[in-house]
Amino acid sequence: MVIPTVTQGAAVTKPDDQFEERVMLPPKPLEPRKGRGAVSNLQGRFEVNAREGFDDGWAGDDEDGEQAAPFRTQVTDEYAKTILSRNASPDVPFRVSLNPYRGCEHGCVYCFARPTHSYLGLSPGLDFESRLFAKVNAPDLLRRELAKPSYVPEPIALGVNTDAYQPCERERGLTRRVLEVLHECAHPVALITKSALIERDIDLISAMAAKRQAIAAITLTTLDPAIARTLEPRAAAPARRLRTIRRLTDAGIPVGVSVAPVIPFITEPDIERVLEAAFEAGAVNAHYVVLRLPWEVNPLFQEWLQAHFPERAQRVMNRVREMRGGKDYDSDFSKRMHGEGVWADLIRQRFEKASERLGLGAHTRRFDKLDSSGFKRPQVVPTAPAKQCGNATGQLDLFS
Repeated sequence: MVIPTVTQGAAVTKPDDQFEERVMLPPKPLEPRKGRGAVSNLQGRFEVNAREGFDDGWAGDDEDGEQAAPFRTQVTDEYAKTILSRNASPDVPFRVSLNPYRGCEHGCVYCFARPTHSYLGLSPGLDFESRLFAKVNAPDLLRRELAKPSYVPEPIALGVNTDAYQPCERERGLTRRVLEVLHECAHPVALITKSALIERDIDLISAMAAKRQAIAAITLTTLDPAIARTLEPRAAAPARRLRTIRRLTDAGIPVGVSVAPVIPFITEPDIERVLEAAFEAGAVNAHYVVLRLPWEVNPLFQEWLQAHFPERAQRVMNRVREMRGGKDYDSDFSKRMHGEGVWADLIRQRFEKASERLGLGAHTRRFDKLDSSGFKRPQVVPTAPAKQCGNATGQLDLFS
């Protein structure tokens, strides 16, 4: 006999003498999670075993359905071996950076740091924004680094990879302690954040800014709170970031605005309005970066598009590829920040004209204005912890 077998879309027939063959349905469209940017826990690129979800049909029997279990934020203490990262990238204005945390609870779906969680055996998706690591020895490591006779001071970019003022900083206070070290040593620093928590440290930053030892930048992607809520779910609201710019400016701190990333048809229509609002709030310079999709950020962002903007997802990706020479991403130093082609050139012209009209130009030399001539080595230098043989219980290592 012929038994009809149901699949998603249409019925098909398959001859079978005794049993009906059950066909597995394709995965259901991913649904966004409240308060999270990624819509899945996509596997990292170094995973050996691949896992793929499928719909076996049973979930549909429950009309109400079961909501996915929430991803609760976990912060794990980490004792880092080094704390300063150095780069030779010609398209960034700094060579040295410091990040007190790994992972970021802000959950920005476009974050270029997401792929770093793959090195930890964790997902660049939901794990990146819920399983965080705090470098609890960051201030001590910094003191030891600055105390080295060979150390030559140059501006340190604080919180570039992951936000130094993400929510867990309220309890951990690592960024505050790092700033105290830099303030004590008269060492120049540049901060960038999406958080209003930076206002807590105005006392330190403004004192350093008065000596040309500190600058700040606030990332402002869009003025639309509905888009920001899904794009950067646990970062400060756009209006709150504008107030932060004003408060930092009133404290005498030079503040720039980072319009990043520019996403075609999502945040791109807001370029001029963002610059105008930031200027009115007191920003003195501006820069922008077009959407970057390295490694796992690419599928994560496309999942986000399908979940939040399915009607324009294809248009967005078509424009992204047009700015990337037909690819989803091009990591070439000369192209990765601003793209190439007609669309990239249009964005550049719009940004430059608006910046020039508002007096927000000449932003590329902002790091050069920081003064490191007053640098002094720390007076208190913690000793490096002794290397332990064996485990914490005192068991000797077999080969010690």
